Amino acid sequence: MKFANVCGKRTETTKGARGVCPCCGSEVIARCGTKRINHWAHKKDSDCDHWWEPETEWHRAWKEHFPADWQEVVCKADDGEKHIADVQLSNGNVIEFQRSPIDPEERTSRENFYKNLIWVVDGTRLKRDYPRFRKLDGKARATNLEAYFLIDFPEEYFPSAWLDNKVPVIFDFLGTDSIDDPDEFKIRNNLYCLFPQRYQGKALLANYSRESFIELAVSGKLSITQPKPQEQSANAPTQKKPKKRRAPTHYYDRRKKKFVPRKRF
Repeated sequence: MKFANVCGKRTETTKGARGVCPCCGSEVIARCGTKRINHWAHKKDSDCDHWWEPETEWHRAWKEHFPADWQEVVCKADDGEKHIADVQLSNGNVIEFQRSPIDPEERTSRENFYKNLIWVVDGTRLKRDYPRFRKLDGKARATNLEAYFLIDFPEEYFPSAWLDNKVPVIFDFLGTDSIDDPDEFKIRNNLYCLFPQRYQGKALLANYSRESFIELAVSGKLSITQPKPQEQSANAPTQKKPKKRRAPTHYYDRRKKKFVPRKRF
């Protein structure tokens, strides 16, 4: 956890500090070292939130794009079940940042619990993930909506574990390593949203700039409603054939000094 309650205030870690877990109320201690990102850990074994996972630099960097009050929000269901959402936006939508593998049943449970959920997945966890995605280059079909595309066989370009979701999944292929090639950086700096509904077997993919996605989320304008685009024809509009000119039916006879009919054979 990034935050714990210290003297009644949400507080980040400092070496040697102690606090209270905002979800279960048990004691937590600050873990500040060099091997793992600074975090709060339960002093004793706890079943506080079994969905909680160790954070990485990628995970923490994404959280930092949002106000502190939106991070690690404790969400409670009517039956008393509680979980800590990575980020909850002002409009109530929840964003979960996922890098480690996740059990399909747990993934579905999270989607059902949060309801208005968007996944942001680290697309660089496995070495083959990004090269597989790049095979999509030139194969996505344009639609009538800008930056929205239809793709055949999404299983060829995206991890199979994220293909049967009920909610949108956004893939982040930037990672944490430096990228020297500006063209490659531009591609990897964008975000690619795979929507759950299929159109005659085709998957809908949206291309966001990282900046616009964060801006929409922070402003409360980020929508998780899947649009209904129409595929544009891959063929260029056909050009009309030029009309054939009819041969003249008369010609000017200089000897007779008048137009006379042409002879037809």
